[in-house]
Amino acid sequence: MSVNSGSAVHQRKRRHIDVCLTEAVDYQTVTTGFERYRLPYNALTQTDLRSIDLRTDFLGRPLAAPVLIGAMTGGAELSGIINRNLAAAAQQLGIGMMLGSQRVMIDDDVAAASFAVREVAPDVLVIGNVGLAQVSQDMVPGLAAALARVGADAVAVHTNPLQEAMQHQGDTDFSGSLRRLGDVIGALDYPVMLKEVGHGIGAVAAAELTRCPIAAVDVAGAGGTSWARIEQFVRYGEIRHPALAEWGIPTAQALREVRQTLPDMPLVASGGIRTGMDAAKALAMGAQVVAIARPLLAPAIESVDAVVDWLGVFLEELLICLHGSGAADLAALRAGGVTTGW
Repeated sequence: MSVNSGSAVHQRKRRHIDVCLTEAVDYQTVTTGFERYRLPYNALTQTDLRSIDLRTDFLGRPLAAPVLIGAMTGGAELSGIINRNLAAAAQQLGIGMMLGSQRVMIDDDVAAASFAVREVAPDVLVIGNVGLAQVSQDMVPGLAAALARVGADAVAVHTNPLQEAMQHQGDTDFSGSLRRLGDVIGALDYPVMLKEVGHGIGAVAAAELTRCPIAAVDVAGAGGTSWARIEQFVRYGEIRHPALAEWGIPTAQALREVRQTLPDMPLVASGGIRTGMDAAKALAMGAQVVAIARPLLAPAIESVDAVVDWLGVFLEELLICLHGSGAADLAALRAGGVTTGW
């Protein structure tokens, strides 16, 4: 990567942060779909709120609660502050963390520093990140080195054809990417999770994964942050393609479709998860964990305590949801499921 190209990437990464802080980047007409479901309420619960157990395992690592801090940023100077504050909060709470796309750090030592989180989060499940459009056998040595450098436990490969199509000079050739993904999984000594970035993985995409040796899927559905909106703000300063900005599979629908297509696959529910009730519904519908990203951006710029405070409220509501539904742990919550209608 040349100095000029690296500088351009740094600027784009910083612009992403600025747009997420100042513009209306959430879907405007599409919701997550969780409002269509009800978590059963049990007025005769036999649980003790103080004894509710949120512990789980994901990708071979224990978590104190079924929550990941979602992939957010990397490559800009501010990204380093954000990532360290997020990681320190994850360490305090015993939850996991996904890094932003690490492609920028493979040939750029300045960018690499923004991903360094192990010093403040020695015990956290850290999931690295790279784009599916860039995945190839040739990049395996650089990617493996990048994952080792940040002390990653696993890697997420994000598939984002709509985002790339909206991005100035984005990577728009996804032909052969599934084959290359399989090759890279075989060459990497890390569990590999496939994820979207917020436009959803549904039944059609999930059917392509039935023979792919991935370790997990993050459905990353529509209803939260729209990267097609973000990239238009970054590229044009306005929304020129409103229909594309609202395109995607709602998170609840994506979760249902992928669970039905891949019944034994560990799933992450992300995309518009904003409350403990959202999380409880997603977990009851078959997700192993949920992931939260943009709501933590502003707190992460402020301080570690601000991130912990936001997540503390979220986790408190999740605990109350289990208690109020009569579930002493996550297995009981999933056994209870959700209902629709009245």
